[in-house]
Amino acid sequence: MRRALITGGGSGIGLAIAKRLSETCDVTVLGRGKARLDATGFKTIVADVADPALKIDGAFDIVVNNAGIVRSAPFHKLTETDWAGMLNINVMGTVHVTRAVLPVMRERNWGRIVNIASTAALKGYAYVSAYVASKHALLGLTRALALELVATGVTVNAVCPGYTDTDIVREAVANIAAKTKRSEDEARAELASTNPQRRLIAPAEVAAAVAYLVSDEAAAVTGQAIAIDGGETA
Repeated sequence: MRRALITGGGSGIGLAIAKRLSETCDVTVLGRGKARLDATGFKTIVADVADPALKIDGAFDIVVNNAGIVRSAPFHKLTETDWAGMLNINVMGTVHVTRAVLPVMRERNWGRIVNIASTAALKGYAYVSAYVASKHALLGLTRALALELVATGVTVNAVCPGYTDTDIVREAVANIAAKTKRSEDEARAELASTNPQRRLIAPAEVAAAVAYLVSDEAAAVTGQAIAIDGGETA
């Protein structure tokens, strides 16, 4: 049975991916919150992906770099700390984890790396400039690394969900409602309206795309950005 590591696997998209991959893989979830990780029932690694000294014990065939953060604010209100936080987790976190797992994948001549990006890797959004920049960088990393590894049996792809029904989006809805004095239903409808299907993406839909990308059938798929967005970026 192949071993899969999912970062940010304690909730939301990461947990949905962990549950889907557990149908065929031995799953480990990585994150900073021990209690949340323990509640998943999977094997756990408590660690911060932003730590340059990150070490991961054990060999993994599949890695899903899902850990990420977002802060919404006008460009002029984003601080150096905001920029550093999003770049360190959304981009360098993927670098640190990939560095840790890639040597074994190359030795085995087989591996699957999937980076959870966003439609923000494919287009711009107002008031999340640092997040958009970090996700564009993540997609660039995905494409470059895929080409470097193209003859090794290791594939590297990105999945780019639109607004997804997770805690992060629920927090965004509450923030919009508080700032605009609209109801949370109205705020949620505004986010959902960016999707031509007029709905939020379900975490399980993202997990299904990941399940395909890590399969043997996806051996020829590498360097791709798979949008799960109801046609938003078509």
